[in-house]
Amino acid sequence: MTANKSILLLPGDGIGPEAMAEVVKTADWMGQQRAVGFDTEEALVGGCSIDAAGVPITDAVMAKAMDADAVLLGAVGGPKWDAVDFAIRPEAGLLRLRKDLELFANLRPAMVFPALADASSLKRELVEGLDIMIVRELTGGVYFGEPRGIETLPDGQRRGVNTQVYTTSEIHRVAAVAFDLARKRGNLVHSVEKMNVMESGRLWREEVTKLHGEQFADVDLQHMLADNCAMQLVRNPKQFDVIVTDNLFGDMLSDEAAMLTGSLGMLPSASLGAADETGRRRALYEPVHGSAPDIAGQGLANPIAMLLSFAMMLRYSFDLGSEADLMETAVANVLNAGIRTADIATSDTKKVSTGEMGQAIRDEMERLSG
Repeated sequence: MTANKSILLLPGDGIGPEAMAEVVKTADWMGQQRAVGFDTEEALVGGCSIDAAGVPITDAVMAKAMDADAVLLGAVGGPKWDAVDFAIRPEAGLLRLRKDLELFANLRPAMVFPALADASSLKRELVEGLDIMIVRELTGGVYFGEPRGIETLPDGQRRGVNTQVYTTSEIHRVAAVAFDLARKRGNLVHSVEKMNVMESGRLWREEVTKLHGEQFADVDLQHMLADNCAMQLVRNPKQFDVIVTDNLFGDMLSDEAAMLTGSLGMLPSASLGAADETGRRRALYEPVHGSAPDIAGQGLANPIAMLLSFAMMLRYSFDLGSEADLMETAVANVLNAGIRTADIATSDTKKVSTGEMGQAIRDEMERLSG
């Protein structure tokens, strides 16, 4: 790399700062040991921003996010802010980041580390070696479509309306992300919708098929109805490589796939924008887990999802695949060695703190690099 990449760090609330501290130490290690430099700046988002500035994210922090090469977020929210106005709740900071950065593709991996295969609710043989990537369209569909709202009808009944709507360009851009990812993985994409009962689903299938034929014919494309996909994820999850789907189905299917791994707290995510003329994409990376305020400040948090989110940043924003591989291999080896934070510990493993887990992973990265 000819110049340091800029990362905006947004630790947020609850266990976010503790987990983010392990990322900072890991980035410093890479600067010293791998000659990979990062310029990092830390700012507020979520409840801590409400306390300091009265809003979940300020315009100044938003401007920093727009300028950064990538944004890494910890977690937001907690019962302390339950009584604030809905419009300025902590989660509104995350939503503004996604909206203003125009992050339309949400990448949610569901990967089972061999050492944790027995933690899944499914049999080991169904999930051991599982490695799925769900690509969820993030800025369209029923969550954003108009008209929407609640109205009172002339007869006194109330009616709630949400509109599922997609355009060709919205479908093509998220499908292209999925096809590109598949080329670097198992070269298989399942496109998921409900074309049998929804016109938007029929459009989705037709446009994904069109794009595939024009630009990605080398990738194996299969279509599947969303309800069947939900069933297949618990019946035979290893049949999938990359799943691309709309906002609503992606919301549900990614959570279902996450639970196949046995620990929601182990999983990272990425949200990507469109590539500019230089190939640069705005991007936000965050662990799937919440802020867990009940254990904040006690050294009990599992930093692995945060560290794996950083690894996704290395891979997808900075094209540092070997460094991302190093981190992921180190995590797997540490887990194989029986080192666990409290959330994934068992009677025959060694329970460690947040900092000790981060250090164990860096020590293993050092050993692997030697």
